[in-house]
Amino acid sequence: MPFILNNALILIPIVLIVLVLFTAIRVIREYERAVVFQLGRFWKVKGPGLILVIPLIQQAVRVDMRIRVTDIPSQDVISRDNVLVKVNAVVYYRVMDARNAIIQVEDFMAATSQLAQTTLRSVLGQHELDEMLAERERLNTDLQRILDEQTESWGIKASNVELKHVDIDESMIRVIARQAEAERIRRAKIIESEGEFQAAQKFLDAATILATRPEAMQLRYLSTLMTIANERSSTIVFPFPTDLVQMFGRREPDHGDGTA
Repeated sequence: MPFILNNALILIPIVLIVLVLFTAIRVIREYERAVVFQLGRFWKVKGPGLILVIPLIQQAVRVDMRIRVTDIPSQDVISRDNVLVKVNAVVYYRVMDARNAIIQVEDFMAATSQLAQTTLRSVLGQHELDEMLAERERLNTDLQRILDEQTESWGIKASNVELKHVDIDESMIRVIARQAEAERIRRAKIIESEGEFQAAQKFLDAATILATRPEAMQLRYLSTLMTIANERSSTIVFPFPTDLVQMFGRREPDHGDGTA
């Protein structure tokens, strides 16, 4: 009996030591960090690998350092031109400072999601509907920059913000379609008028050359005759040279005595 008691007294401390070591040893993965508090005060950030946390004296909080994806639910946004749209987006962010992510904010995931929603409404409300539809890349950059500035003190880095959908009413879709059609008509008229202007300029240049070079005018007559001759027409209109008219006009009248 005394032998059994002695063995029990020896095994009890050994078992307690094993239990303490079992609860004190933690394995931190490569993408994790452990924020360790000692008697309620921040002590250090440990990991990755095998770490030791003293029970009852130290507490460890695991923090995932990988990139997180948060889907921002659809938000009602009134654009600068007073159009109601529904916009949703997705935010990519990661924890850069595990200490601040635990100490500076209660729940950094919920805080980042709520901040992204308010930022989305405030930023898009400063732009018109056309900008939301056509300049998404610039809006994504502005959202990411503003969100990153506000979460920096939490140890959070917003790496990217992407607008997913911009939903508008059916009536606004018809208005946009009419606007796009009017824009296409306007561009077609501009292109047509520019073509007429260029054609008129070329005609003016050609007329200037023909006026200064009479032989060029004669060649133009011949070219026109060849074009008419190749057409299936029974009537040919022969252009009468203006220099012949001038020549006949300069002749003096006949007085009947054979002299001019």
